[in-house]
Amino acid sequence: MKKTVLLGLLTILFTPLAWGQQTAPLEKSLLWEISGNGLKTPSYLYGTIHMIGKEDFFLTDETVASFDKAEQVVFEIDMEKMSNVMVQFSLLMDLFMEDGQTLKGLLSPEDYKLVQTHFDGMGLPMMLLERIKPLFLSVFASGDIDQEGFSSGEVVSYEMEFMEMAQKQDKKIDGLETIEFQMSLFDSIPYRAQAEMLVESIRAEADQDSGKDFQSLVEIYKSQDLEAMQGAVDNSDAMTTNYETMLLSNRNSNWVPVMAKMMPKKSCFFAVGAAHLGGAEGVISLLRKEGYTVRPLHTQP
Repeated sequence: MKKTVLLGLLTILFTPLAWGQQTAPLEKSLLWEISGNGLKTPSYLYGTIHMIGKEDFFLTDETVASFDKAEQVVFEIDMEKMSNVMVQFSLLMDLFMEDGQTLKGLLSPEDYKLVQTHFDGMGLPMMLLERIKPLFLSVFASGDIDQEGFSSGEVVSYEMEFMEMAQKQDKKIDGLETIEFQMSLFDSIPYRAQAEMLVESIRAEADQDSGKDFQSLVEIYKSQDLEAMQGAVDNSDAMTTNYETMLLSNRNSNWVPVMAKMMPKKSCFFAVGAAHLGGAEGVISLLRKEGYTVRPLHTQP
């Protein structure tokens, strides 16, 4: 499957859907209960897709019930803190490349022309985008989901839905990592590699099958089949795969000790990208290695 690089701007980091080798097939479930290892009350782990069409969005009764039982809701980052205008403002400078580097200086004339034509067609002049880190531009370049649909309500974010539910129930909201750490991940990828990913995103959008590919991935997500998700992205682009360990596996390893500290204090509902659940280096496997019982709560609609 041809896959675009879709990265959320500031509030959402969309990691590539890729896994290591799975030692045993996982059951079809997005919702998992975490118990044992000294926990007095269970916590829950839910795999999200960060943006999805309104018509494809679903939350089962069992998911809502598990959410209601939890005392604390934990995202990849603290979504409530990210909604603070002052926090957002403080991050604006992190959008720009250092040392005066520009997109034009990173790309061949042909590739630069491709990018320029694409953004001109969107009404975004290159003079405003030249110094922005290329991976941030990928969110605008991707055609997987209509960005206008997000503001109109036609596109839904699981994280935003869970945050609103938590706020209505006065639940504590927290994050497994900081936005500053997520921003640092972008800086760990060379600007030239980021620029190549941006070009790949634009070329993929021009592919007439790209929209169908993304919808196929959505259908697999709705089926809650982590094994099928893995198979669907086995042919993901090599450029993204080169940074899989940094974007996915290392973060999973960092999260598990944080989860282990949180769960004895309060029952938690962890909502993270579904990409982080499966595989030998996925959160489910890592929790089991630490002695926790992680069982699926079958929620297929």
